[in-house]
Amino acid sequence: MRVIAKDGKFLGDDIGGSLITISNVQTGELLAKGYTRGGSGDTKEIMQTAREWGTPIPTDSASDFTARLDLDEPCLIEVTAYGPLGGLQSAHKVSATQWVIPGKNITGGDGLMLVMPGLLVQVLEPITHLDLASVPAQINFAANVMMMCGCPIGPGGVADWDDQNFEVGAQIRKDGKLIDEIKLTYAGKASQFTGTYTVKHKGYYEADVYAYQPSNGNSGVGRVTFFYMPQS
Repeated sequence: MRVIAKDGKFLGDDIGGSLITISNVQTGELLAKGYTRGGSGDTKEIMQTAREWGTPIPTDSASDFTARLDLDEPCLIEVTAYGPLGGLQSAHKVSATQWVIPGKNITGGDGLMLVMPGLLVQVLEPITHLDLASVPAQINFAANVMMMCGCPIGPGGVADWDDQNFEVGAQIRKDGKLIDEIKLTYAGKASQFTGTYTVKHKGYYEADVYAYQPSNGNSGVGRVTFFYMPQS
C-alpha cells in the first residue's frame, strides 16, 4: 500500500507518513495496521515524466506499508489511510475497498495506491484565542502552506510547485457571518505566506486561513480566533 498526495509525491517519513488500517468489510474485523515508511519518491519521475495509464510509477525510494493477510477464502477488504501524521491539523482520511484472494498478491504495478487530497495549512500568526488590547488593531497573518507530501510551494527555482498556481488567503467571520477576505502573498521563503487585517470593532472573530489550487480544486484550511471584548 502506498499513499500519494494529490498533484504531489508520496507521504514519506519527512512528513510523518500515514497510518494504514486494513479491515474485513463484511465483519468489521481489523486485519492489519501499520505506517507507511520510506521517502517521498523521485520528483522528476513522479511530477515531470509522462507515462501512459497503467504504467507504474518508479517507487524504489517511495514510502509504503506491506501486510500479509492470513485468508482461507476471498475477502473484501477496506484499506484506509490517515495522514500526514506530521501535520495532523491538516490530516485527511481516504479509503478504498478491494477483493483479495488467497495466494494472489497485490504487488504488481503500483500495488494498492491511495490518493490523499488536500493542502497542508499551518497558521503561524496570529495565535488562536488572541486577546486584542484595543481597536482598531492590525493583525499579522502568516501561514505555512505545502502539498500533503510536505513538498514546498514557491517561485520557480525555489520550489517545484509554483506559488502563482495557488490562492492563499483568509476569510474573516464575525458572529458566524463572513465579513471580509484578505489575500496572503508569498513571503520570500518557500511555503511562507503573509498578510494583514485591521480589526475595527469589538467582538469575537474567526479566521479561516485557506489555500486553494484552482487547476484541480485541491484545498486546505486552518482556523484561528481573536477578539476584543473590553471589561465593563
